[in-house]
Amino acid sequence: MEFSVAADAFTEHLSTVRRLSAATVRAYRSDLRDLGSNVGHSALESIDLDALRDWLWWATQRGDARSTLARRTAAARSFFGWAHEQGFIDVDPSLRLISPKKARTLPTVASHDAMEQLLDAQRIAAESGEPISMRDRAILELLYGAGIRVSELCGIDVDDVDLDRCTARVLGKGSKERVVPFGMPARAAIGDYLTRSRPALLARSSTSTAALFLGSRGSRIGTRAVYGLVADVLSPFVGAETVGPHALRHTAATHLLDGGADLRAVQEILGHASLGTTQIYTHVSTERLAAAYRLAHPRA
Repeated sequence: MEFSVAADAFTEHLSTVRRLSAATVRAYRSDLRDLGSNVGHSALESIDLDALRDWLWWATQRGDARSTLARRTAAARSFFGWAHEQGFIDVDPSLRLISPKKARTLPTVASHDAMEQLLDAQRIAAESGEPISMRDRAILELLYGAGIRVSELCGIDVDDVDLDRCTARVLGKGSKERVVPFGMPARAAIGDYLTRSRPALLARSSTSTAALFLGSRGSRIGTRAVYGLVADVLSPFVGAETVGPHALRHTAATHLLDGGADLRAVQEILGHASLGTTQIYTHVSTERLAAAYRLAHPRA
């Protein structure tokens, strides 16, 4: 079987059988196309460990980041493991392919004071009754209050929110559903938005939608619009030029741990499959503690 044919079948399997997100499937497809450009029209059976190592070596020569190399190694392993399971190849050449370790960088996190200032400013802006300002306040309160991903926020329908219980039902990675809690400020912001803002936004469209958050034209808001909103309001508070909605998720997780939340509880709230993914926030909390110590202790 030709490599490109097998790669197409694999990405179809990821989409229809494993039901991975469209973004994840695109990433796998991109990585396998990069590998395909290196091995040409080779038969799948002819690709060995040396060919895979050559592919990664060329990637380092053109300056690919460690994180990119690690992702491509993972894509190759997943693909060849699947091909072996399907009986397309007798031996999996990726078994001894070593993945370069990612350089660990701590996520961007806003301080407690910064979040108070940001959300206070949004509350004051929303008091004008302007629909977009009210919507933006509700979005920011929910992103920070529930620690959800931007894709999860954009996918929420009105019926997914229970204001009495202060919970929202979201669809996470791998189409896994979970219920996340949020606090009273988010409850108030969402309640005001539903009563006074959403009807006005919905009237701008000729069709109805079940979406909770609407764009300026009355249809379901997109991730790009939320990225723009968060970048505009959060960048001045964290001192970073490029910052997106995930920074609010990082901030929520770190503040939960700072407040004494159990690591496994934070894992469930965030929807992480592995506790190891959540543990990065313990490092953030430790760094913040160490910074406070260095500033305050006379023997630091």
